[in-house]
Order: sequence, then C-alpha cells, then structure tokens
Amino acid sequence: MNNQIQPNYPDVQFPNQANDDEIDLRELFSVIWQGKWLIVSITLIFAVASVVFAINQPNIYKSEALLAPADTEQGGGGLAALAGQFGGLASMAGINLGGGGGVDKTQMAIEVMKSRKFTSDFIQKHDVLPDLMAAKKWNMADNTIIYDEELYNQVDQKWLRIVDAPFKPKPSMQEAYKEFSEIIAINAAKDTGMVTVSVEHLSPVIAHQWVNWLVADINKEMKDRDVAEATRSTKFLKSQIQQTNVADIRSILYKLIEEQAKTIMFAEVRDEYVFKTIDPAFIPEEKSKPKRALICVLGTMLGGIFGVMFVLIRFFIKK
Repeated sequence: MNNQIQPNYPDVQFPNQANDDEIDLRELFSVIWQGKWLIVSITLIFAVASVVFAINQPNIYKSEALLAPADTEQGGGGLAALAGQFGGLASMAGINLGGGGGVDKTQMAIEVMKSRKFTSDFIQKHDVLPDLMAAKKWNMADNTIIYDEELYNQVDQKWLRIVDAPFKPKPSMQEAYKEFSEIIAINAAKDTGMVTVSVEHLSPVIAHQWVNWLVADINKEMKDRDVAEATRSTKFLKSQIQQTNVADIRSILYKLIEEQAKTIMFAEVRDEYVFKTIDPAFIPEEKSKPKRALICVLGTMLGGIFGVMFVLIRFFIKK
C-alpha cells in the first residue's frame, strides 16, 4: 500500500486578493465629488467669516523717515590722530590716549533706539502710554483716539485693566516696551548706510509725530552723551597737566583738550547730531494694513482645504 504524503506549506501566502491598504485615486475623487456640497458649504462659511474678520480689523497707518548718518568723527578723528602720533610718548608718562578704533556711532544710535531704557524714557517723556496700550480706534472726522473703555478711562485718566499679579492696572514699562517694539522698525541699508525709521499706529497723525520725536530724541541723546564724555575728559586732562612738567606731554594734553572743545562746540551748534533727515516723515493718507483682500482669499482657500480634509477623514473613518 502506497501512502502518498501531501505537501504542507503553511507559510506560503498566495496573492489571491488585492491589498486593501492601497489608495485608489478614482475612489478618492469619487468621494470628494459625492461630498462636494459639504465642501462648498464649509468653504462658504470660511469665506463669510474671513470677510467679517477683515472688515472688523482697524486700519493701520505707517509713517517713516529716511535718515543719513551725520559726520560724527570731528572729535574722534583728531583724537585718533593724536593717539597715533604721540601714543608712545604719552604712555611713558602714564597717560592712555586710547586707540584709533571705536564703535560706529550710527550703529550705536540704532541700538540705543531699540533699547529698553530709551523706549521707557520716550514713553514717559511724551506721555504716550494710553495711545500705545489702550487705543481702540481712530476717529478721522475730528482726529481723536477712541480708547478701550475696559482698559483706560480717558476722562479720569485712570487705568482700568483687570490683570493678575504681579501685573498692575497701569501697564509697566516692560509691557510697553514689548508693544512698542512691534510697531516700530529701524533698518539700516548695508549698501548705502541709510537708516529708515518707521512707526505703525491706528492714527496717521500719531505715527507721524512719533517718528519725528524718535529722530529728535536720539540726536539729543547721542549729543548729550558725547558732551558729557568730552566734559569729563577735559576735566581729567586738566588734572594731568597740573601733574606733569614735561613740555612735550603738556603740549599733547593741551591738544587733547582742544579736541574735546571741538566736540562740545559741534554738538552745541548742530541739532542733527547723529542722523540727518533726507526724507522727512509725512502723515500717510493710505493705510498700510490690513490686507483685507488677501485675508479673504486665504480664508476661502483654508475653508476649501478644510472641507476636502473633512470629507476624506469622514470617509476613511466609515470605511
């Protein structure tokens, strides 16, 4: 009796059916077509919502000024020349004239304008905190600012914010600095060295005024710094003259005092000390933002994408 052994292949799988995980594009298009009205409805809702959102956004106006770096080397150039000529002789007497290099005053002025201290002094000096933190709308008819009544009472000039500790109803200078940094822009062109200062605000008049104040304040700030430094240097140099009897050293010190006097003189007679105004700021007649048409287009596109995703996700969940 012959026993025939039947081969057994338990691990062998025969491709007798299609892979269910494969995505059929025709099926996807069919699903999207079947859910077209749902997609259209969702897109329409997003479009209407984006139109309402865009209309309710207040106009923002931008005012800017184009500035050129002023010649601020009238004192430093002479001092650097003296340092190069008599540096060795002065060092023998224990006097340090400094090197020829230094910080670019234009770049320093830009960084000062971006600093917290300068911003805080600017806000407090011109009393612009309500216009910065509580402005809600600009009334074009009478050129007035409408403040948010939940934040600030204009009649009593009292802050009404409800905030948690450590914050107070009146915004701190740290909060004001963050808000101010978002509406001001200071850019320097690398090829020409020109500096652009711009401010964005609900009121074009306020934006224009703030740009003018910023330019005037930074020129005064840098002028005061140089005058104070030159005054201290002059006082120090005079004390050094009294301590030496060497004629050559005394001659150097007198020349250094002369350079400091030039610095003070140039600072006193020139208002545009660091920046010269090439194109002054103006009151803008047209808004810079929001881009309402772009908001509507992007909102409609987002609605269409969301509608298609919703239909496909619903189909795969059911499947």
